[in-house]
Amino acid sequence: MTTNLNETFAAVQVASRELALLNDDIINQILNAVADAAIAKTPFILAENEKDLARMDKNDPKYDRLKLTEERLKGIAADTRNVATFPSPLGKVLKESVRPNGMKLTKVSVPFGVIGIIYEARPNVSFDVFSLCLKSGNACILKGGSDADCSNRAIISVIHEVLKKFNINPHIVELLPADREATAALLNAVGYVDLIIPRGSSSLIHFVRENAKIPVIETGAGICHTYFDEFGDVNKGAAIIHNAKTRRVSVCNALDCTIIHEKRLTDLPMLCEKLKDSHVIIYADAQAYQALENRYPAELLEHAKAESFGTEFLDYKMAVKTVKSFEDALGHIQENSSKHSECIVTENKERAALFTKIVDAACVYTNVSTAFTDGAQFGLGAEIGISTQKLHARGPMGLEEITSYKWVIEGDGQTRRN
Repeated sequence: MTTNLNETFAAVQVASRELALLNDDIINQILNAVADAAIAKTPFILAENEKDLARMDKNDPKYDRLKLTEERLKGIAADTRNVATFPSPLGKVLKESVRPNGMKLTKVSVPFGVIGIIYEARPNVSFDVFSLCLKSGNACILKGGSDADCSNRAIISVIHEVLKKFNINPHIVELLPADREATAALLNAVGYVDLIIPRGSSSLIHFVRENAKIPVIETGAGICHTYFDEFGDVNKGAAIIHNAKTRRVSVCNALDCTIIHEKRLTDLPMLCEKLKDSHVIIYADAQAYQALENRYPAELLEHAKAESFGTEFLDYKMAVKTVKSFEDALGHIQENSSKHSECIVTENKERAALFTKIVDAACVYTNVSTAFTDGAQFGLGAEIGISTQKLHARGPMGLEEITSYKWVIEGDGQTRRN
């Protein structure tokens, strides 16, 4: 098994060098052709997706992530075309200077080379990763979960057909087997793979971080808070909480915990009013429970436990935490955040400025739903993930974030004497 995969890894590495010979016009033609193929092959892709869906409980929070529809494929195709419209992130001169001895130094953007992506039941990632990696000159090795294996194989087969029409080495994108052995092989592919990006649950990210022998950029797990400050506007707060919680519960930017200042507890029922329509279960602390009792459906209201906080629900569930002060809210976020997306709802500009300065997260919002943490929403095109770490990239990772750089030094026979 490992021997076979090493052969695959070597083939991808060779293909990555061939990518350097492609100009941006050809890359854009390929991306548009892949978008066309996604639409043309919709029946085939959806039929394969149905096989995956049939094996999953519809009540599983991952079901929505796994499900592809005609509309979603149209959106994926639009995102792929959008990537083609962006300027190439490669060959950019980031810095240049001439030394006293006449030596010219140029710092220029280059691909990483080969990027390995490990992800769970999200077949759209197969398209997103391919388009971003191709545009940034990277070959990619995909390791999807078994839940989405039929969908992923269908998508990669469609991409490979397009690549063959353009006489492009199909090894620039490879999908590994969906078993654990393939994950282990990828995490140990030293000398073949330059970077690993895991997309998924906190347990997946932790496993990759603990076991990879290759540099890792952590993405995915989003334990997101919205703090309704004592100076918050109720109408804004209600709209933001509803949107962040219910727009799409299975994604990493969805709201998990609303924090409320105790002076505003009387407004809590109004802040949660729209959540009833989506049957959101609320895990409320003692004060919040008292404020919501008889004002929120009894069957949807539960007493919070210790594990209600610091949990990424990925479901129609939300915790509510009452705090005595702004400082207490900051403390709760610091203790429970995954450093993904955090929000404050307040009309106090000084407090908003303090929140954005103090809160340690990739994306910090003032009076805006955390649902906007998304590469497309940030104007980056599609995204390869949301980085929750500080090394190299942070927040939505678009084209620039999956490039590195090299120093190019030009001279005329200079030699060093000291």
